[in-house]
Amino acid sequence: MTTQTALHKPPSRVAQYWALTKPRVTQLAVFCAVIGMFLATDGFPGWQVLVAGTAGIWLLAAAAFAVNCLVEAEIDARMARTARRATAMGELTPAQTITFSAIIGGLGMYILYAFVNPLTMWLTFVTFVGYAFIYTMLLKPATPQNIVIGGLSGAMPPALGWAAVANEVPMEAWLLVLIIFVWTPPHFWVLAMYRREDYARSGLPMLPITHGMEYTGLQVWLYTIALAATTLLPFATGMSGLIYLAAAVALIIPYLRHSWRVHRHYSDMAARNAFTYSIVYLSLLFAALLVDHYFKF
Repeated sequence: MTTQTALHKPPSRVAQYWALTKPRVTQLAVFCAVIGMFLATDGFPGWQVLVAGTAGIWLLAAAAFAVNCLVEAEIDARMARTARRATAMGELTPAQTITFSAIIGGLGMYILYAFVNPLTMWLTFVTFVGYAFIYTMLLKPATPQNIVIGGLSGAMPPALGWAAVANEVPMEAWLLVLIIFVWTPPHFWVLAMYRREDYARSGLPMLPITHGMEYTGLQVWLYTIALAATTLLPFATGMSGLIYLAAAVALIIPYLRHSWRVHRHYSDMAARNAFTYSIVYLSLLFAALLVDHYFKF
């Protein structure tokens, strides 16, 4: 009995709050923001901007994810992937979740305003509102194009990082936003494809449920082609050089192969592999931007 109890011991309260922030998703967003910071300058961004900007952006992203967990608590409870979230199980009350989100979100805004600049604070706050309220509350339950329309919020981190250093958001920063914006639908739709039974139970109008698997696979393929073209823009505009171009081409070829398999030879394993590679792809693509920035030729 003691062993069984230990195996089923619920997570600590700290772990429950930590899970609300969706740390793995937040890490990728913050990574892209940090890349934006380095790309905004020919030298080093400075420790104050780097540390405070990273902390502030992370805290507001975490606050947005906490609101998302609260709003979707009933939906999460119907899905195997999310049923053990503390909000879905009722182990964290709405008041506790809202208080947690308000504290870390408010702290993030203060850090950005006091130690970075007001532009970054306001842009990050607008991103928070876009994800936590416009996407989560309005778009996600209303249309199967939710991830396309609402994808701008998730694509903003490079612009936030750029603003933290330069106190402006030039065209180059928006190119990075555009890359993530185009990357988001095929990344998310393959997840929805192999989790289609979960999403069917959730009641959300996800594309594989509303339009079928064949149509969704086609959209994954077409968006990946669009992504291939979009990732050439930094080189075409002179923002990046040959190192980035070589990396962008080398990285998109396996992605196109994964997406083609999802489109023409679907299996859940093919979709899982495409989803996993999409995360690796974005990380390596932004790393290539950074390497090219300092060793450009």
